[in-house]
Order: sequence, then structure tokens, then C-alpha cells
Amino acid sequence: MEYSRSEAKQWAQKNLRGFYDAPLTPFTKDGQLDEPGLRDNIDQFVEMGLDGIVVGGFIAEAWNLTLSEWYHYHEVIADAVDGRIDISTIILDPSARQALEKMQAVEKMGYRSAEVMNPAVQLKSDNEIYSFYKYLADRTDMAMILYRTAVSGTVLSFELMQRLSDIDTIVGVKQGSLKRSDTVKLRREIRDDFFISEPIEQYFYDDLRAGYPFIQWAAYHFTTYGKKRGVILEYKALAEAGKWDEAYQVWNSLRDVAGFVEDMTIWELAKTGTYASAFAILKPWYDAIGLNGGYTLAPVEDVSPERREWLVDQLKSFGIA
Repeated sequence: MEYSRSEAKQWAQKNLRGFYDAPLTPFTKDGQLDEPGLRDNIDQFVEMGLDGIVVGGFIAEAWNLTLSEWYHYHEVIADAVDGRIDISTIILDPSARQALEKMQAVEKMGYRSAEVMNPAVQLKSDNEIYSFYKYLADRTDMAMILYRTAVSGTVLSFELMQRLSDIDTIVGVKQGSLKRSDTVKLRREIRDDFFISEPIEQYFYDDLRAGYPFIQWAAYHFTTYGKKRGVILEYKALAEAGKWDEAYQVWNSLRDVAGFVEDMTIWELAKTGTYASAFAILKPWYDAIGLNGGYTLAPVEDVSPERREWLVDQLKSFGIA
């Protein structure tokens, strides 16, 4: 790694800034990785100005890959990126030993950090979860980011977050509990060199106004806003220039778009507790905005042709596509 264990938090504070989207993975109808489509998407991610991509997570359908497919997928991404933007992996394994093996493998491919979700099966107490992360931290120097979410089956407690944040190589968290009050409390109580990323665009303006270091970690808003991405960049630039009233007006102009995006994704996730069917809608969404969405992997079902047609009409009406 380009940083030592003791430097991991300092490195993250300096380098993990900006838009780090978690992209979809295009698959063919027969369940194969669409490598040309994936490579084209990466070229577009670079062109649209993403600071990095966080791959291998839920909406990437990596939970549904075989182990050999998982490694191949990461190799293709590393080759396609070729150092142009930052790349991070997402580890979803309940096995600490398998998680470690994956982290060690992708480090050799050029991945600089890993979002590691607490185990979805077993290891549910605070002490057990702490031991899971300590096992990894004792055996790899790679910077780790937590994912605080009900999807894992156990939302990391505030007390556990305090303990985990003191491990040298754990540098931040994607605060995915969908409770803004949790984000405020964590930022108030956790050490300053540990980032707490709010992954919903709705709160970007508030975070900028509060002077919180800007990191949109492992979300999908910048990508899925399509032709409206420039509006996000506009209010971000105005905010950074201290033109808060103007920034607010530009931010406010996106609220109808934000509401539609959240209704189609965040609130479906909140209702179902699963990314699978909730995010199948992003496949035709990608296609509509010029990216390669492809098909979902069985047993998840693709959206119907009627639903696809409806979605495209909606995206056009909002100026996204």
C-alpha cells in the first residue's frame, strides 16, 4: 500500500474525497459478464468526472457471483480503469478468512481500499463484530470503510462504532441507516479523522454548508442523475465559493429529480430490506442514460417491458435522459 497502517486515516482524509459511485454491472441475458459493456461504462465514468468507483457491492450483484467470477470481475475493472480513477472493492463475506483472501488479492490488482460489511450471518454481538474487523486489520494494511446498514442484519451500534473507529486501518463509514439523526450523532461523537459519509444527494447541500469534508461514498446518485449531473456540480461549486443563497437555489431546483430517484431506489430498499428487486429498475435506467445496464442475474427478475417503457418516459420528463 502507498500508506502505512498508522497513516491510513490521514491518507483517507486527503484522498477519499468527492464522488465515489457504486456502479451496476452489465450482464448478458445468459448470465455472463458483459466485458465490452463494463469497459465502456468505465470509460464514461472517467469522462463524467467520478473521483472513484466502489465495486463489488449489492447493486453490482457481486453477492450473486461465484468466487472465480468475483475475481475475474475485479481483474477486468482494474485493467479497464488502468489507473485513471481510484478503485475500491466491497466485501460482503461472512467469513473473515474469505474476506481477507479477497482483500489481499485485490490489493495486488491496484485497489486502494475496501468497504467491508459486517457479517450477515453469525457474529452478531458487538464483541463478535469487533473481532471480525480486528482479525482483518491485524492481517492487512488496506484501509477499510464500514457500511452501517440494516441490510447486513445488524446495524452497528454507536458504542461499537466508537471502538471500531480507533482501529488504525478503519477510516470511515457509509452511514446507511437512513436516519439523518444517526449521521449527526456519529459526526458529533466519532473522532475527526474518521469520515462519516451520508450517501443520499438530498443532504449534499447541508453537508457542504456545515463544512463537512465532501465524500459521497459508494452511492449511485451522481451516475443516475444523468443529464442533471451538471446541476450537482454547479451547486457544489457555488457552495465552495461561499455563494450559499445561489447554491441553495440550484440545489432546490433538483428536488423533483431527487424525489423520483429516492422513490425508485431508497424507499424501495427501505420497504423490502433488500437491494435485489429494489435496484433491478436501475438496469433499464442505465440504458436510458447512455450507460450499459444489461440484465440482472437469476433468480432476480428483470423489469417488464411495460415497466421499462414507463421508466424511460419518466426519466425523459425529469430531464434525466
